Amino acid sequence: MLRCAMDTSALMLARIQFAANITFHILFPAITIALAWVLLYFKVRHGRAVKNVTTADAERSPWMDAYRFWVKIFALSFALGIVSGVTMSFQFGTNWPGFMNTVGNIAGPLLAYEVLTAFFLEATFLAIMLFGMNRVSNRTHTLATFLVAFGTTLSAFWILALNSWMQTPVGYEMREGIAHATDWMAILFNPSLPYRLTHMLIASGLTVAFLIAGVSSYRWLRGDRGDDVRVALRTAVITAAVLTPLQIVVGDLHGLNTLEHQPAKLAAMEGFWETQSRQPAVLFAWPDEARRENRFEVAIPGLASYYLVHDFEGEVRGLNDFRGEHPPVAPVFFAFRIMVGIGVLMLVFSWIGAYKLRRRAGMQGELPPWLARTFVAMTFSGWVAVVAGWYVTEIGRQPYLVQGVLPTADAASDVPSGAIGLTLTMYLALYVFLILAYVSVLFFIARKARVPDQPPAITPTMDVNQVRS
Repeated sequence: MLRCAMDTSALMLARIQFAANITFHILFPAITIALAWVLLYFKVRHGRAVKNVTTADAERSPWMDAYRFWVKIFALSFALGIVSGVTMSFQFGTNWPGFMNTVGNIAGPLLAYEVLTAFFLEATFLAIMLFGMNRVSNRTHTLATFLVAFGTTLSAFWILALNSWMQTPVGYEMREGIAHATDWMAILFNPSLPYRLTHMLIASGLTVAFLIAGVSSYRWLRGDRGDDVRVALRTAVITAAVLTPLQIVVGDLHGLNTLEHQPAKLAAMEGFWETQSRQPAVLFAWPDEARRENRFEVAIPGLASYYLVHDFEGEVRGLNDFRGEHPPVAPVFFAFRIMVGIGVLMLVFSWIGAYKLRRRAGMQGELPPWLARTFVAMTFSGWVAVVAGWYVTEIGRQPYLVQGVLPTADAASDVPSGAIGLTLTMYLALYVFLILAYVSVLFFIARKARVPDQPPAITPTMDVNQVRS
């Protein structure tokens, strides 16, 4: 063990500080991963709209207008994601030296591959994507957009490969208390990676879909009824309507994988205390760890056994089976329900929006004002769901940093609680300021987006000769 005596207050503050860092950081990759692909879609649609058109006015289309608007949001999000990621990595050395001491032979190469492949790819072609629009050919610029999008997804792969390995470690052996890789393919494609990666990529898609829908609805409510707003809004609503049910299916598969490999986490998510057949689905409760029971429980008998083991009489393990080696129940229990609740809202309103747009002749139609206001209210609903999901994942792994391998307490440093508390306060103040600044700038860009007396843009319903005339 790295620490014989442990300052529990310092440990808790270190955990809160890392949680604050990762909470702030994950907000921006959750946008950039999917937004890059949406920008690529806008570019491809623009290329089709102006194909074989050579006049100057025809170089514009609603798709390119949408691209020009949202690439600003991408750049802003990318910058904050990079800054917050760098500060987060410092904590491995300051607050968690035992992590790299114990599993650095595995974590180090994966983090290095992420920088050497994904980050360099993103950073290199981002310059062309942002500043080369009128300096390189349309094909080259589209290729740069694709490479940035590919880089963001590749970055997610490396990071989630490491995180998934921490949840379901395989392909290693311990030698004198240090983990050594024995099978890199097993480490990369560990049992939970396919579910965790897919779940996160779809979550990013939903985050961006509701961000675009919310900001586009905000512009529409302010009287900005341009075709670029309409195509962006329609793209976002249809994307959300398709991805939400897909996420529900993937989430169910992810839950079954968690039941197999991390049953204590699953029990905390569901609020199960006793191992029993006909395990009820707990809709709401107040978990009481002192009394080892749920208070004010509202549950459906047998339903959890059915959707977890596909048998109403099936037995599912409860928290009391794990003899105290389970995560704190209440945070995992409530974070899981917040994530699921946001998902239900996304499903309902994206389908209503898709129906309204379809019923009202597609891009020429308009959303009802109440639905537009709802989308504005849900602009950052994806952030809430992503953060709640990450809390389920990370708190649910406790009391381990690497499941079954490295206890969290053994990885912490001996930095005194006062020093951690001071830096935590500074981090929190900075993050609150940056979040408020980010949201303010985003809506400022939305308010200033419309340029008066701009030349006509090509719409899918316009004839090319109309533009030339």
